[in-house]
Amino acid sequence: MKIKYLTTGNEACAEAAIRAGCRFYAGYPITPQNELIAYMSKRLEEIGGVFIQSESEIAAINMVLGASATGARAMTSSSSPGISLKQEGISYMAGCELPAVIVNVMRGGPGLGNISGAQSDYFQATKGGGHGDYRLIVLAPAAIQEMFDLTYEAFAIAEKYRNPVMIFADGIIGQMMEPLEFDKGIKPSGVTEKNWTMTGAKDRPPRCIKSLFMKEGALEKHNINLQEKYCRISKNETRFEEFETKDADVILVGYGTTSRILRSCVPLLREEGIKAGLIRPITLWPFPYNALSRYAKKNVKFITVEMNAGQMVEDIRLAVQDDTKVHFYGRMGGGIPTEEEIIKFIKKISI
Repeated sequence: MKIKYLTTGNEACAEAAIRAGCRFYAGYPITPQNELIAYMSKRLEEIGGVFIQSESEIAAINMVLGASATGARAMTSSSSPGISLKQEGISYMAGCELPAVIVNVMRGGPGLGNISGAQSDYFQATKGGGHGDYRLIVLAPAAIQEMFDLTYEAFAIAEKYRNPVMIFADGIIGQMMEPLEFDKGIKPSGVTEKNWTMTGAKDRPPRCIKSLFMKEGALEKHNINLQEKYCRISKNETRFEEFETKDADVILVGYGTTSRILRSCVPLLREEGIKAGLIRPITLWPFPYNALSRYAKKNVKFITVEMNAGQMVEDIRLAVQDDTKVHFYGRMGGGIPTEEEIIKFIKKISI
């Protein structure tokens, strides 16, 4: 039986977590993700889970670390400044190889900024906002249905690789409303027996989860193992969507809200004789370098559109390996690019 109703991205994310088997949530209120924390407070009580409104974002991420160490499917959420406060704990979780889902519903910055949706946390999410050589798997939904689907899947991915996964959504995706559909009887996916959890050692040898390695060479060996894992993730989990790219002379690249605007730009540009297409990264890390490099061999121009000062554009340039082919258009501080602005910019580039 299918359930279908109108909901926000924040609530879709929370319901997906419940359906995926999340039974521990710790977080602290901040706009524009407050609907998510409110929804979790209600639903977890209904199903016998644990909800904690922590005293701070720092406390929340460390509570999630502890819950994950026991084998629980755990989640926290926040918005940009709150995610910044969680960075030390996220680095510890990556170092300990602990799975969890971390949701960032981004707002404008830097500093407290404002409560409008933005995409200016790209560097923080994809390049490692905390200390050390670690990676998060970063999933960028562009619709309410995808907010549900990717969150649901994120728990299984996190456990598969024993790695934190971030749901990377701008404030518009978090608060907008669209129809959501899912199976009423949906069960948690990817659930396997864990041989590493801290559940007491009465009937088994003791285990240790740590990110501190003091013995000579031990930390380097651990880091090598982590990098090998990140290579496997890059090979197996890179995701993207293509739209009208086969004959494109201009390829637009965007994620989240900007990708929705760009998708509507493609047919408008084609009506005016500009063969445009769209590549939408779904995983911001691992980034779909190969998808873009295939088109770089042709005489194609790339237009990156973001709600920031130009962060993903650096990954586009790495993929294309020719800066003359890569152009950037962006809006900052909660500004949202319009179809008219983007088309005007592309026409100027295409002359």
